[in-house]
Amino acid sequence: MISVPAAVTLLLGATLAGAPAGKPPLHHRLPTLVTVQTPRGSSRLPITMDSLAGPVLPGEALVGALDGSIRFQEPWVEIILARQTFRFLAGAPVYSFNDRLQPLAGWAYRARDSLFLPLQFVTEILPRVLAERYAWDASQGRLLDTGPAIPATPPAPTRRVDRLPNGLLPGHVVTVDAGHGGIDPGNPGLYFPRGVREKDVTLQVSLLLRDELRRRGIKVVMTRQVDTLIGLLDRTSYCTDECDLFVSLHVDALDTRYRARFGEVRGFHTIIIGEENTEDADRIAQMENQALRYESEQAPKPGDDLGFILRNLQLNEFLRESARAAELVQQEIDRVHTGDNRGAKQSNRLAVLNTARRPAVLVEMGYSTNREDARLLTARKSQQALATAIADAIVDYLLEYERKTGGPAGGAGR
Repeated sequence: MISVPAAVTLLLGATLAGAPAGKPPLHHRLPTLVTVQTPRGSSRLPITMDSLAGPVLPGEALVGALDGSIRFQEPWVEIILARQTFRFLAGAPVYSFNDRLQPLAGWAYRARDSLFLPLQFVTEILPRVLAERYAWDASQGRLLDTGPAIPATPPAPTRRVDRLPNGLLPGHVVTVDAGHGGIDPGNPGLYFPRGVREKDVTLQVSLLLRDELRRRGIKVVMTRQVDTLIGLLDRTSYCTDECDLFVSLHVDALDTRYRARFGEVRGFHTIIIGEENTEDADRIAQMENQALRYESEQAPKPGDDLGFILRNLQLNEFLRESARAAELVQQEIDRVHTGDNRGAKQSNRLAVLNTARRPAVLVEMGYSTNREDARLLTARKSQQALATAIADAIVDYLLEYERKTGGPAGGAGR
């Protein structure tokens, strides 16, 4: 579960009471009941103050009063109201609407057989997202449903009828690479649960990312879907001319010589091909390229260092596109990751990127040498949040790509 400071759950009360932002209200300002007023009648729902999730409402009663429906697709809970779908990641302070991940002050959760939804859904999200149908009266503690009419947002003049719900044209292809695998465990996962290595975490998040991208209408090519070794120099060959983006997922780790810094160094960063070889980028390249030792037929001769990789290779022509993709990945992960945003970096020494002939990024999702990052990287809910955030970034990147090129890499729009 992604932890949230308890004080943040009080911010919602400030909205209810009209208190200035940043000043937590008194507990008595939070109503004990919410009235749901619809053309079919009214219902009164109790508010429960959960010590972790903050103020919540009984989900089944709320959705029933609004004539909606609920679908459980673990770990997601889908709420369908007025033909619109809101997806809550159970136990995590995020929800998704129109394939966009958004932060929450609290979170949805299930207790025994009951669903509880954050009060923020009623007081803020519904009135903002579906303003033509729902209104929140803070003075009365009442949600007003104006009727069965479904608010319709006029389509943008440039929106084509054949576009997907997220605005993309069909036909996009993304290659997802789960780092390491098989006899190559990656880094040992110092603070991971016993038996879990980098290769396991990268595969778990990659499979979740695959599902998120497919749900957004994007074709996904996986370099591996099981625990097997794929040649480091072969991975980018899965990203052919029709491929829009190559995304390689990894977990960072500090060398044991820097054990004293294990507790302070955490967070995420994204690497692209480029000439700005910082000390940190060189460290990562050296660590990730160690996978070459498991590939005897491709191993460099003594003294060659990484020259064999760079020989006859030109700097990736898609540097600008890769840089933009990396920027968007950092921006979206920052919404769900509790560690430091360590930015985007360039390296011309990463084997898996040096062979890329399409826009490519390598995402270091956190440090296995940091206890907090290790917990985040191995918890199913935060893995799902990371996958959803990266998928959001990819959709943003592809939308920008379409505006520049007219369509997917292999599509007719180019």
